[in-house]
Amino acid sequence: MRRLLLILISCSFAFAGFAQPELKSRRGNEYVLADKTSELRIDWCTPGMFRVRSAWNEPDETWMVIKYDWAPVTVNVTRQKDHLQLQTSSLSVKIYSSPLRIDVVSKDGKIISSEKITNGGNFKKQDTVGCVKQLFPGEHFFGFGERMDFLDRRRKKVNLDVGRGKGRPHIIGAYNILEANYSPIPFFMSTRGYGIFFHNAFPTEWDMGSSSDQTYRFAAAGGGLDYYFIYGPKFQSIIQQYTSITGKSPMLPLYGYGLHVGTYSGGTWGYEQFTSDKYVIELAKKLRAMGIPVDILWLDSTWRIFGKVGGKGATSFEWRDTFKDPKGMFDSLYAMNYKMVGLHLRPRFDNGNSIKLLDTAQKLKHTYPEGNYAGEFVNYFDTASASWWWDHGVMRVASIGAKFLKTDEGSAFGALANESDKKGPQGKDIAKLHNLFPLAYAKAPYEKFQQLNGVRGLNQTREGYAGIQRYPFIFAGDWPSEWQYFEPVIKAGLNIGLSGVGHWTHCMGGFEHVADPELYIRWVQFGMFSPLAMVFGMDHPGYKEPWNYGEEGLRNFRKYDSLRYRLLPYIYSHAYKLYKEGTPLMRALVFDYQDDENVYQIGDQYLFGDNLMICPVTAKGAQTRTVYLPEGEWFDFWTGKQYSGKKYFNIVCPLDTLPIFVKAGGVIPMQPAMSYTGEKKVDTVTVNVYPGGSSTFNLYEDDGTSLKYQQNEFAITKITSSFSATGGEIAIAKPAGSFKPEKHIYLVRVNAVAKPQSVRENGQLLNKDQWRYDEAARLVTIESATGNLNNITLTIKF
Repeated sequence: MRRLLLILISCSFAFAGFAQPELKSRRGNEYVLADKTSELRIDWCTPGMFRVRSAWNEPDETWMVIKYDWAPVTVNVTRQKDHLQLQTSSLSVKIYSSPLRIDVVSKDGKIISSEKITNGGNFKKQDTVGCVKQLFPGEHFFGFGERMDFLDRRRKKVNLDVGRGKGRPHIIGAYNILEANYSPIPFFMSTRGYGIFFHNAFPTEWDMGSSSDQTYRFAAAGGGLDYYFIYGPKFQSIIQQYTSITGKSPMLPLYGYGLHVGTYSGGTWGYEQFTSDKYVIELAKKLRAMGIPVDILWLDSTWRIFGKVGGKGATSFEWRDTFKDPKGMFDSLYAMNYKMVGLHLRPRFDNGNSIKLLDTAQKLKHTYPEGNYAGEFVNYFDTASASWWWDHGVMRVASIGAKFLKTDEGSAFGALANESDKKGPQGKDIAKLHNLFPLAYAKAPYEKFQQLNGVRGLNQTREGYAGIQRYPFIFAGDWPSEWQYFEPVIKAGLNIGLSGVGHWTHCMGGFEHVADPELYIRWVQFGMFSPLAMVFGMDHPGYKEPWNYGEEGLRNFRKYDSLRYRLLPYIYSHAYKLYKEGTPLMRALVFDYQDDENVYQIGDQYLFGDNLMICPVTAKGAQTRTVYLPEGEWFDFWTGKQYSGKKYFNIVCPLDTLPIFVKAGGVIPMQPAMSYTGEKKVDTVTVNVYPGGSSTFNLYEDDGTSLKYQQNEFAITKITSSFSATGGEIAIAKPAGSFKPEKHIYLVRVNAVAKPQSVRENGQLLNKDQWRYDEAARLVTIESATGNLNNITLTIKF
């Protein structure tokens, strides 16, 4: 009896020292856990992804997150000595008590994430909610949206709240790159193989080891603690899962991957009297006459009069009187084979000289209230208000030819606007809506125009938040044409790509000020190898038009613009990969090489698709630059010279040369040069092959404009390459899928190889008229005799 009593006392002390949380309820994938002080809810989305909440009384929102309904996940619940364990096929989540804390362990027993530290776990202090987790040695963090300052966030702090910064501290007029927050995204990926999406619309603060080398912390200024834990362990898998929560990037029309040109119609701010529809038509004609490939054109703010109430730039939907025939202008542009012409606007209604949209919208309560004032912002959160804005505002221009909008100044809702001292709605509720406003603002015209035009939608916007990739492209904002801003803009594109946004662009040569011709040339080289290519500036009277930068500037522009159009099959195939998997077209090296610490700080070179390494030259006067090539073999795109990776190289780069490298095994499909998409039939597809073991490329084709790709109406042509020292084989399968591509032939170019002894196509020996070898370039060119609708196997023997 005495022994039994001692055992009972011992057990009671054991459970007192290792209190377990209680499984309060279980319903489907939802597990509610509690101890004496708090409750925590874990919702499983997949075996490798779960949602954590400390409060769940708010309804599910649909601006950031589009998916809440997940298939059942098998979870085994067991009680351990000091914790409760929830185990799936991928993860074990261990929940400790007093306070509730979470550890996440992989199926092979590795601790991925831990809160079992002093002051670890969730916290709430007044309105602020957050979480503290352990910072592991060697752990690094990437993401956080369109940041221009750093790539790797370890030991750094960052505040995320949509805005361009609080002021212009520099004499040259630029906003502070440390504050620029055009499109913050509360999401990061850790090199330990997980990501966290903080599902909260309030301003957030992130201390990723700046205050402590033991912990990191994230917090929001309001709302409840609500975050998704996403296990990869590879970044590709994390991004794919994150975009399954917040939405995939839709495909643009094929011509959306061509050149976009913006114009102030002859007169930017302060020069509005020089604007005209005649200027726009002459610009479009000159682009064609100068042999500059381009598909999309848009008119920035000065097409309209600025209103009477909302401040400089507010939207009246009333044309300036210098635009004599807007409809005729649109008709002329489309007759020149411009595929889409758009217009800039801002989110405030205003009264014009004859059109009083603001007065009417206020009476009908379609503006967002600002205290006792009816307000000026269109209430895009309200479906009826957004529809009224479309019917009575946008349709005034859409009905005569406008096909998309540039939705500018999304950060002004509840904050200081660009050209006025107005701040719009204020108050505690607005702090939550401020970051969501850019989503609602971009969504309305994207969906409305898509329905009206009967083709895939297009919307250009400067601001965004989690989910903006759905509407679908961001531009980097108004950065001056100065060398000091060139590399930070590249970082912005890499960071936003690591945050689930793949369609991104910037103003080639910068936006404000006249660019140094050398800077313009180097920036254009980068711009043509960005996810979307855009040229636009407000430097009156130059406007970044390429002929204003001398013969060398014009020649450089034509060269890289033409190369981009030739690369459209490669770019478009990766656009489909972005849609399916969330994989950005322009991606930081850490995305593919997350275990290589050499790449963590590299913010001035990147992968463009799976196979191309782009290395912009960002230093004035540079004739060489240092390039890091990760593990593997690489080829110089221009010369075919081979390099062995995981090394640094000093590369010669004269002014007309952008250093580009191709990964061994890379396949680069190209089409003929064109002045605009569809100018001529693609009767030949050139397949550039760079030997290196075995590799595969999926060439994607569809009708280029409709939404049928979402119903799987497309074709995939699988191209495989396999090489050794004695020879190689290139297999091009006939297209698979419900879409039937037009018939064409293949011109196969095998780079950096010895002269073949023989070449065969589908087993038949080819004569010397059907293939040739360039000894200086070490290049084999094979003209396939078989069309693309049949299987092709090319065999090369060295």
